[in-house]
Amino acid sequence: MFSKFYIFSLGLALLPLVSAEIHDVNVGSKGALSFEPEALFAQIGDQVVFHFVTKNHSVTQSSLASPCGLKEGGFDSGFMPVALNQTDNFPTYTITVNDTQPIWAFCNQAANQPSSHCGAGMVFSVNCGADDAPNSFKNFKSSALAIGAKLKETEAASSTSASGDSGGYGGGYGGGYGGSSATGTGSAPQASSTQASGTGKEIKVQVGPNGDLAFNPPHVSAAPGDLVTFTFQQKNHSLVQSTFDAPCSPKDGGFKTDFFAVTGNETTLPSWSLPINDSSPVWIYCRQKVPKSHCNAGMVFAINSDESSPKSFSAFQKVAEDASNSTASGAASTGSNNGAVSSRGLTISFALVIPVLIVSLL
Repeated sequence: MFSKFYIFSLGLALLPLVSAEIHDVNVGSKGALSFEPEALFAQIGDQVVFHFVTKNHSVTQSSLASPCGLKEGGFDSGFMPVALNQTDNFPTYTITVNDTQPIWAFCNQAANQPSSHCGAGMVFSVNCGADDAPNSFKNFKSSALAIGAKLKETEAASSTSASGDSGGYGGGYGGGYGGSSATGTGSAPQASSTQASGTGKEIKVQVGPNGDLAFNPPHVSAAPGDLVTFTFQQKNHSLVQSTFDAPCSPKDGGFKTDFFAVTGNETTLPSWSLPINDSSPVWIYCRQKVPKSHCNAGMVFAINSDESSPKSFSAFQKVAEDASNSTASGAASTGSNNGAVSSRGLTISFALVIPVLIVSLL
């Protein structure tokens, strides 16, 4: 028979699990590129719940040394688009504090681009050092801002923009799309070609028509001087240049757009245009991974693929579908609980377990 003292001690040992605190953080409050609060202190077992309230942001774990880079094995919420007219039921993402080490995080929108949200100072920390310490939040944010300034300097120093590299699109959902805009319902069954203002024609392609993880048409032929214009129809997609052999991985030096989130009731749709300089094949995929990899689902596109050779579009798509999705959103790591869950449910579960455990010991 267990003594009453032993049972009382066991209850005290489990008590911290019951009293774990929940910290709420707003992401992009009032349209600002910021977390609110930017930093907080938490105990082991506490949970931090991120509420995505505007635009299209992520919360991605980084490090003090590399504030705007994903930490290997770190957590990543993926992008959480919020419609302009949404006022409640905002998406959330929760992490659990597992130790007392600092946790560093940032928004991954427009990564490595002059419009980088991290480069604008959209960073966050748990248990950072004091203001006068090397690992203070002030130093962390200053490093992120320095990265953003460097990206803008590099852009300004470039005499001309590389074809289709970073021009022609804005900083993400709700922040101004840039480039040209198309108006329509996304119901056209085929892409259309119209004479462009230059020497070639404009070839129009729908991205995600009718909510499908697909391009319409899935591949096109284009001549030097043509312009391929992608219009984003629904959901939250991007365009990334890849290679035939690695369809779901960025090509070194290739172009990569921002994510474009489009709700089902929008009529003004964002678009992005790619000038064609030669007749070489161009392989493209969508890098969205939430709730699953769009590329591995076959959301790929090709320009000037040779349909009579082993490197046809269908072969390219098959390689993409066979590729393994190595990066999962919300991967388990220090400070993560594998994604958005109800933190309050977790607290209640411990509260229910303790009395049951004590009774069973009696």
